[in-house]
This record gives sequence, C-alpha cells and structure tokens, in this order.
Amino acid sequence: MIPPEARAALADALGARVRFDVPMAKLTSLRVGGPADAVATPADRAELARVLHICHARHLPHLLLGGGFNTLALDGPLEGVVIQLSRFRRIEERPGGLLRVEAGVSHSQVTRFCVERGLSGLEFAAGIPGTLGGWLAMNAGIPGRELRDVLVELEVMSPTGRTLRSLPSAGLRLVYRDLRGLAPGSALVSALLRVTPSAPGAVRAEVDRLLERRAATQPLSVPSCGSVFKNPAGDYAGRLIEAVGLKGHRIGGAQISPLHANFIANMGGARAADVCALIREAQERVRAASGIRLEPEVRCVGKKG
Repeated sequence: MIPPEARAALADALGARVRFDVPMAKLTSLRVGGPADAVATPADRAELARVLHICHARHLPHLLLGGGFNTLALDGPLEGVVIQLSRFRRIEERPGGLLRVEAGVSHSQVTRFCVERGLSGLEFAAGIPGTLGGWLAMNAGIPGRELRDVLVELEVMSPTGRTLRSLPSAGLRLVYRDLRGLAPGSALVSALLRVTPSAPGAVRAEVDRLLERRAATQPLSVPSCGSVFKNPAGDYAGRLIEAVGLKGHRIGGAQISPLHANFIANMGGARAADVCALIREAQERVRAASGIRLEPEVRCVGKKG
C-alpha cells in the first residue's frame, strides 16, 4: 500500500492523471492480474521527472508499462506505481532519413506513419503489438531483423528523474529480446530510428504481407501476452511445445493456443495462476523430452494471489 502522504504527493503532481487501486487486468493484453497501488500517466517529460522523483524520495517501487504485452500480472497486488507513457505519442520525421518516435507511440501508429510517407526500414515490426517503449525494452523483432538494426539513439530518463540523456545505440547492449546496461527503473522516453525513402505502395505491400502472415499463424482474436518463451538457439519454442503434445492444452481459463503453441490465450475467466501453471508444464515437459529449458520472454509482475 502507498502511504497517505505519498498518495497526496502523487495526486498533487498529476491530478486526475494518477489513479489508485487499478486492476492490472485492464492494463495488460492477457486481461489477468490483481490491483496496482497506483497508475500514473504523466503528460510530459517534466511530469515524468516529478513522478520518478516522488517514487525515489519516498522509496516507492515503480514499473514502466507500455501496451501491457509481454507482461503477466500475477493475481495478487502490485506494489508501488505503474507509470504509463501513453501520452508520449509524437512522431517527427528528421533530416537524413531519421524518425524521432516517443515511447507511447503504438505499433499501428508507426506503421501508418511510414506507409503514408513512404518510409522503409520498419516494415518488419508491422503487427508486433505494444508501444515503442516496449519494443525497445525487449529489442522486438522477427528472425533476421530486430529493433537494434534501425536504432540510432535512445532518450532515457534516470530512475530518480534527475537526468535525461541521449545515448547512441553503439553504447547500448541490445540482445535477443532484451535491452541491458541501463539502471533498473530507467524510463525509455523516445528513440531515433533510421528509415529510407521508398514508394508508399511498396511499403504498404510489405506491411500487408507481414500482417497477413501474423493473422494466419498467431491467435490475434483472443487475449494473449504475445510469445511466452524465447526461441532456444537453433530451434523454436512453439515447435518444442507442440512436439510434447501440449498444443491446445488448457488449465482453467487459459489455453496453449491451437494455432501457435508459443502463445497462451485467455479463453475467458483465466487467472494468472492458470497461465503460470501452463508455463511450468510446458517447461517441464519440454525439458524432460529434449533437455532444453525454455526461458520465458514474458515478464511477471506483482505478487501471487
């Protein structure tokens, strides 16, 4: 629980842009999870700095959350402050084939912007759910192409809210589905991305091709958290899970997707405990059959119910 004086400080800093006791099920794509103590949606960099400073000064844990994909909120409470940069939604085209994109920009907004202006280079990300901040945090991508391939610079605010720095991509450690080397709790504010002028029709054709492929191979019509496990070297998590007979397997309201075994869907009324049980079973069965330990791509937040 957030002490009354800390609640008052957050309310004074943000007004209606901070809410208390918010169900995480409303903030995550899987639609499960217990209550968050507070959810803050700062309007700009100055408000973000104030929120981070309040959290630091009053020893409140904080969590940066984008679209809520690749996030499994557990059934118990999530202590501290969830910070959403959903108001950081600007995209600016810069000279020299560059885009400045803020962290709260959605995947569909990026795609639409590039198609309308005939900018190539980000087609690979079409349909990858969430916001740019989430893409950066997990180095989003597809086989052969990742965000690090187009990242020029990252704008980062320190966990205390005291500094805002622009970091060149050469000094960052972007690895498979992870961004390392930043202080825990740092806020990814915006990024400078490299693009190339192209014909709008050609950009649209490649985007449509990738979107059609996703629609045919992923369970987009039901709530899920995206890919649950990282692909092990030289193999695919979905193939390994399917090989042990778990495709379509269900516990409670959660199901390993019959369409793609590396997705867990909420079929209605699922709890985080159901999802965790499926994750454990997949790991145990795959390890027993192949010796491979599947590493989760999804991050768990909060406490068990």
